[in-house]
Amino acid sequence: MILYYQTHSPFARKALVFAHEVGIAEQLQVIHHETSPTLRNEQVHAENPLGKVPVLLRPNEEAIFDSDVICAYFDTLHDGHRLIPEGGEPRWRALRLQAVAQGLAQAGIGLRWETDRRPEGLRYPALADGYTEKVEQTYDWLEQTLDVDAPLDIGHIALATTLSWMAFRHLPSFRDRKRLADWFDGFEERPSMRATPLSGETHD
Repeated sequence: MILYYQTHSPFARKALVFAHEVGIAEQLQVIHHETSPTLRNEQVHAENPLGKVPVLLRPNEEAIFDSDVICAYFDTLHDGHRLIPEGGEPRWRALRLQAVAQGLAQAGIGLRWETDRRPEGLRYPALADGYTEKVEQTYDWLEQTLDVDAPLDIGHIALATTLSWMAFRHLPSFRDRKRLADWFDGFEERPSMRATPLSGETHD
């Protein structure tokens, strides 16, 4: 299988960390692709009409995207503990945490557009403030609700890769939320995270 990847994408990293956690990373050929809304990548667009990574290319099958779907597929390729629980409250907790993490990453991306990526004269400070509020409120919610002793699931992977990216891009810090920061520091030591470091700059 081929994984179209980006070394500075929290979403692509989530899929690759998941693959490491379920023991199938060696089955992947990982190929870095630069993508952005203002930089068309023809190879990625040929497989995903949204032009985004990650994209999973499978022999003799259709391509799969995005990270949520790729992780769900990866969870069918191993015989170990399922990281997307199959039912009951553990499933809904895991999927809720994944959704919060994905939304946090999207708010961070929006904030970067309004503070760094968009030409200065076109930035909208009120929108930047709105994104910042979402980020801070999400950190507060996580500090209060995150079960730091729960068994590993997709939500934890999505959250750890998002928090790592927030720090990598120097976005508002979660460090003053001690429970959250301590949990993250422990997660960052996992082999799956150490094998997939973030690097590189966005090309627009």
